[in-house]
Amino acid sequence: MNLSLKIWRQNGPQDKGKLVTYPITDISEDMSFLEMMDVLNNQLIEAGEDPVAFDHDCREGICGACSLYINGSAHGPGDGVTTCQLHMRSFKDGDTIHIEPWRAKAFPVIKDLVVDRNSFDRIMSAGGYVSVNTGAAQDGNAIPIKKENADTAFDAAACIGCGACVATCKNSSAMLFVSAKVSQLSLLPQGQVEATERVKKMVKQMDDEGFGNCSNTGACEVECPKEISIENIARLNREFLKAEATS
Repeated sequence: MNLSLKIWRQNGPQDKGKLVTYPITDISEDMSFLEMMDVLNNQLIEAGEDPVAFDHDCREGICGACSLYINGSAHGPGDGVTTCQLHMRSFKDGDTIHIEPWRAKAFPVIKDLVVDRNSFDRIMSAGGYVSVNTGAAQDGNAIPIKKENADTAFDAAACIGCGACVATCKNSSAMLFVSAKVSQLSLLPQGQVEATERVKKMVKQMDDEGFGNCSNTGACEVECPKEISIENIARLNREFLKAEATS
């Protein structure tokens, strides 16, 4: 495959940045998208040029580091996949591919396609934890939990914090991320100790970080690589209202 890549290049947060076109040839359709980026960077290094900075880690769809906006979609075409799980057979020979970083006030660009997502970490530090001492691992039946609650909590816990929900929301809202983390803990008995304070602290930190309000368009659910349901946002709103009413 021969492709034309239009990649966002930006030296730092204060740099204006611009799209730069890079032709690339002989790309196998069996390559992952990140492997294709590796080929491009090898060519740039051999030519004495600065390689494109982009985030990656596990390359197994687990860590959420591969945050690229590809042809107007978070993580590119395809449902339920991260960028590292995207393969070049999703594109056609001769295609032009636009590659940009996440666009959000709370995700400032560090360089090129790399953004600072420490805002997510600060939200988690504000309240996304359980302080109860559970000791060693208990037998699976020691704490009775409704299967429905356990399954829903497990589905919410699948969130990898990649930020695709923020990048695809027209208001750059982090509600899907925060609601998944709140749901994960609020549905389990171990998470009840901090339940009231947790949701208030995490929502406050989310607002302080500069994330926008939920747009209710459902775009976050569509682009989420782990297909986190927006039902979690409704649960977050209920938990928040309950916390406000009881405090």
